[in-house]
Amino acid sequence: MDELVKRALAKWPNVPACHGWLGLDTRGRWFLRDAATQAQGSFVQARGDRLRHPGLIDFIGRNYLSDAAGQWYFQNGPQRVYVELEATPWVWRVDPDGEISSHTQCRTRARLTLCDELGRLYADSALGLGLVHSLDVVIAADLLDRGIWPQPEHVRAEDLARRFGFVLSPQAAVPR
Repeated sequence: MDELVKRALAKWPNVPACHGWLGLDTRGRWFLRDAATQAQGSFVQARGDRLRHPGLIDFIGRNYLSDAAGQWYFQNGPQRVYVELEATPWVWRVDPDGEISSHTQCRTRARLTLCDELGRLYADSALGLGLVHSLDVVIAADLLDRGIWPQPEHVRAEDLARRFGFVLSPQAAVPR
């Protein structure tokens, strides 16, 4: 977490959390969802505007965390901005040597792989579960063929959040 963010938290410890305003898609892209977009439905139904500013994207990535309930958020100064997830909290880019990098530039290694009913490939790591980026499936298939990655377990996509302890929609969990 950025030092500036830590100082803001200490200065303003009781700022209310924000829900529904930020989304992460299956390609590791961030989307800003204003009130009009949120009124159109869930993140899957209405994404909003894609964030493109490299500095803002890096700032979000450095301050991307999860709480004890498995809800992922961006710590924006003193405010938690909870993230609506299209699939998983991480999206992996795959290196030919088997190492993976998250959409936030964290590097790790796959310890378990899974394949869902749609043929999407996931990797679990010390950071948690992530979806393999669609552009890297060929590299991942080669790693599986060569035995560098463990063979995938077959799963249903709807079971992943419960099994791996993350919340797809923190906004849906907020009492109304």
